[in-house]
Amino acid sequence: MQPVSVTDRLSIAGQPDPAAFGPLAQGGFSALLNARPDGEEPGQPGNAAEKAAAERAGLAYAFVPVSLASITRADVRAFQAFVAGAQGRVLAHCKSGMRALALHVLGEVLDGRMRIEEVPAFGRHYGFDLSGAVKWLERETSRVPQVEGFFDPRTWSAQYVVSDPATRRCAIIDPVLDFDEKSGSTGTMSADAILAYIEKQGLSVEWILDTHPHADHFSAAHYLKEKTGAPTAIGAHVTEVQALWKDIYNWPELRTDGSQWDRLFADGDRFRVGSIDGRVMFSPGHTLASVTYVIGDAAFVHDTIFMPDSGTARADFPGGRADILWRSIQAILALPDETRLFAGHDYQPEGRNPRWESTVGAEKRTNPHLAGIDEAAFVRLRQERDKSLPMPKLILHALQVNLRGGRLPEPEANGRRYLKFPLDALGGASW
Repeated sequence: MQPVSVTDRLSIAGQPDPAAFGPLAQGGFSALLNARPDGEEPGQPGNAAEKAAAERAGLAYAFVPVSLASITRADVRAFQAFVAGAQGRVLAHCKSGMRALALHVLGEVLDGRMRIEEVPAFGRHYGFDLSGAVKWLERETSRVPQVEGFFDPRTWSAQYVVSDPATRRCAIIDPVLDFDEKSGSTGTMSADAILAYIEKQGLSVEWILDTHPHADHFSAAHYLKEKTGAPTAIGAHVTEVQALWKDIYNWPELRTDGSQWDRLFADGDRFRVGSIDGRVMFSPGHTLASVTYVIGDAAFVHDTIFMPDSGTARADFPGGRADILWRSIQAILALPDETRLFAGHDYQPEGRNPRWESTVGAEKRTNPHLAGIDEAAFVRLRQERDKSLPMPKLILHALQVNLRGGRLPEPEANGRRYLKFPLDALGGASW
């Protein structure tokens, strides 16, 4: 394994021996990025061994496992962020070095520092055929709609800007209002990052969409409506969730007619993002009100299906049911195999980088909760797994905000806002 310098900060290599990590650190490297999925071949060290060896050597470590066929923008951005944030030189490796170089090149093209036509010669200079990277770029840049994801690491939430390149119109999906439960502080950093991206790209906001009333983060829909004037929308069955939680919170003044949003979408309703057709699929099971937004070749599936290595959503919230969730998932999996699926959360199994984009075909082939599973087996799996899960730490905070479209409680006489907690209303305590 001989590192090859690509920039003054980045070198690439084939699979290194973890025993060599100490000499790498002594030779001036400060960080190691592993772009190789576990289990590619016998004898491969693997993520856990590499992470432990990197820590012993004093190297920062990141796990961004990719195959060239399934790289997403999230992988490219994770690669770039790790290299940019390292305190010195970074060694990125896969089996041969090709995927590590491809991740670098893809970021350079996406950010306008390299043209697609320059990629083949750049690869040949380092001894690699990057034709696969060229195909990825051609496919990615021609996608309609274009989708930019924003990950909130505090709540593991994925937020989206979905845009039509022809009209420069966009929709914002599942935006996060920042909240720190320890101090009670609220903030708009996540939402403001979305607004900054929209301004930089020259987009105008046509919709602000929530897929359901979230139990693990506050919605920034109301804040973004104030900033952009765009209408807000959610699934029409939100009224059932409002009625359910009105009783749990003993909240007589809560309006349960959905009037906190500008539009309530029913199953099959149509809308547009610029010139792109969108439609609504009612997808209950995780909650009573969950919907999927299908916009062009992209489906925003909220918490119904996660990345293939992360399974599916829990179904034990008030109003949830595993058998209904199964039917909702089957409707999503009936979409064409090439349909892009964008999840609402990613919990980074094995410490890998955040990812939120897969396809219908990938989920059917490799999601362990779905591949080769029938409804009865899924229900058993889901019910057993849900028994072991504590309630989300923000569920009682978030729902009293999200049932009102992201509006915080009104200030009381002293000018402060207060959240209300029902005690012993939910199971799932983790003592």
